[in-house]
Amino acid sequence: MDAFQAVILAAIQGLTEFLPVSSSGHLVLPQTLLGWADQGLAFDVAVHVGSLLAVLWYFRVEVAGILKDWFGSFFGGGQNENSRLGWMVIVATIPAVVAGLIFNDFIELNLRTGYVLATTTLVFGVILGLVDRYAKHTKHIADIGLRIALIVGFAQAIALIPGTSRSGITITAALMLGLSRSDSARFSFLLSMPIIAAAGSYKLLELIQSSADVPWDLLFIGFAVSAVTAYACIHVFMRWVERMGMMPFAIYRVVLAGILFAVLAN
Repeated sequence: MDAFQAVILAAIQGLTEFLPVSSSGHLVLPQTLLGWADQGLAFDVAVHVGSLLAVLWYFRVEVAGILKDWFGSFFGGGQNENSRLGWMVIVATIPAVVAGLIFNDFIELNLRTGYVLATTTLVFGVILGLVDRYAKHTKHIADIGLRIALIVGFAQAIALIPGTSRSGITITAALMLGLSRSDSARFSFLLSMPIIAAAGSYKLLELIQSSADVPWDLLFIGFAVSAVTAYACIHVFMRWVERMGMMPFAIYRVVLAGILFAVLAN
């Protein structure tokens, strides 16, 4: 992988990590169409750290408030909206962590195929469009309780299957449960932080154990490009999500799935 490929792959990762589209579906295209080599474990770690930095920085005020009130609730501060939201993020994170520990090897060996990727991109894209069109968008993030957190959390666990899209399926589940588009996206982004941190830490441990050579220049490029593009993507998405809805992303996923199936057929 050279610097140009590092920029392109990191930009794809940053732009698609938080949108309700499949980042894995996009990353497979340059590898398949252009014959690029797999980006490698070290590069995966770098772009994950960049994406994590972007979402943490964008929601820094909200995250600081949640952490302050969550820790404060242990020392006589009482429960409030922020501390409850902190607990709901923890509850919603547990299913994906448990599923990852149990099913990661099975998924790596059996589900990382082109046809699984294309099929999940299509199916969950259609579901996203239907839910966005017919669900009621009347609830807000303050209405998230144990039931909503658990359902969204189990949806996030399904995102371990390639092509599902973590942000896509969590936003879909939140919309299905009646949350507004912006609050569905906000909760999805809050959930992304512990999951990306856990995935990045796991990949980092694998990298340390592999004793592989580390191309630090390409890793810095990947980190920086992923962070900048992810931040820009979150900023634009949060400003426009209520106006444009999820239908453009649903249609885009159907088109992407068609491209993937066409590539696989050749």
